[in-house]
Amino acid sequence: MAIKKHTYLGYDYSLLIPTLILLGLGLVAIYSASTILAAERLGDSHYYLKRQGLFCLVGLCLLILGKNIPYTLYQKLTYPLLFVSLALLILLAIPEMGVKVGGATRWLRFGPISFQPSEPAKLSLAMYMAYSMAKKGPDMASFSKGISPHILVAGIFIGLILLQPDLGTSVIIGSWVFILVFVGGARLHHLLSVLLLSVPILLWLVWQADYRLKRWWAFINPWEDPQGLGFQIIHSFLAFGSGGIFGVGLGNSKQKLFYLPEPHTDFILSIVAEELGLMGFAVVILLFSVLIIRGIKIALNAPDLYGSYLALGIVTFIGLQVMINAGVVMGLLPTKGLALPLISYGGSSLVVSLLGIGILLSISARNERE
Repeated sequence: MAIKKHTYLGYDYSLLIPTLILLGLGLVAIYSASTILAAERLGDSHYYLKRQGLFCLVGLCLLILGKNIPYTLYQKLTYPLLFVSLALLILLAIPEMGVKVGGATRWLRFGPISFQPSEPAKLSLAMYMAYSMAKKGPDMASFSKGISPHILVAGIFIGLILLQPDLGTSVIIGSWVFILVFVGGARLHHLLSVLLLSVPILLWLVWQADYRLKRWWAFINPWEDPQGLGFQIIHSFLAFGSGGIFGVGLGNSKQKLFYLPEPHTDFILSIVAEELGLMGFAVVILLFSVLIIRGIKIALNAPDLYGSYLALGIVTFIGLQVMINAGVVMGLLPTKGLALPLISYGGSSLVVSLLGIGILLSISARNERE
């Protein structure tokens, strides 16, 4: 069987290989970052590694499934999947239904299974945006037909996510919609008008919540409260500084010893930088860059508008989360509880990301066939 330019056994290796390497690096980083924490909290030093390994298996099964399902099928499932995602977010707003962690209700639990409804909501929104924008075509230049419906649908999801509360994810979704409708043909002055109306709302949301305001002050000057709000980002700085060029060695991080809170989740990139140094950090960013660039090329070469917008929606979401997570751990953005795709501990983010990459593989396979 002939091997095509970017495929082997029907899989786009330019996309699959960096994905698998990032998964492997994630498992190693989680094991290193969480061993002592897991032993202290749960009496099992391998707890987080075993669970993440299980999430990887489930996610890889969904990746294979997503690759082998024709992506055009999702057009027919657009609204059912959108309504299911909406219903799950509504359940979180019902007292006693959601699981409250750290002051926010972002999890649903059904028996032994718990997950974040905001993660599948991102994928269902990507499918809706792709379907709607492809259907509208030239009408995307119209404010009433091209921008308003997408802002309305995304606004409903954003409103429900704000109730959790989760301002960070809401801002990411809003930014992502802005990028997609711009690429889809919306007029720039329409988008700027929406942006100008959104900024005062965002400022009010920050101002009316004391903890959000304090996060901004901690971002501006973390050293003002080094034992309080600035504690996390200062120890992230220390992790990067200690790592130097080549790192202190795998497993030798000091910041994971109860300095960086939850080092296996939001700040896992800090532990990577400490143990593997600037070189290890650069390798992770390079792998994500390869994945994102390949995803954009798949979008550009898609055989139809729907496939193009769907691929762009998926890869843009992954790219935005990588950029924001990296920006937070380096102190370039305010602290936000956001997982690093494919690497941070957490089943919801990992499984949905791998399913999304499976859909990208499906679009790529269709590209090659045509």
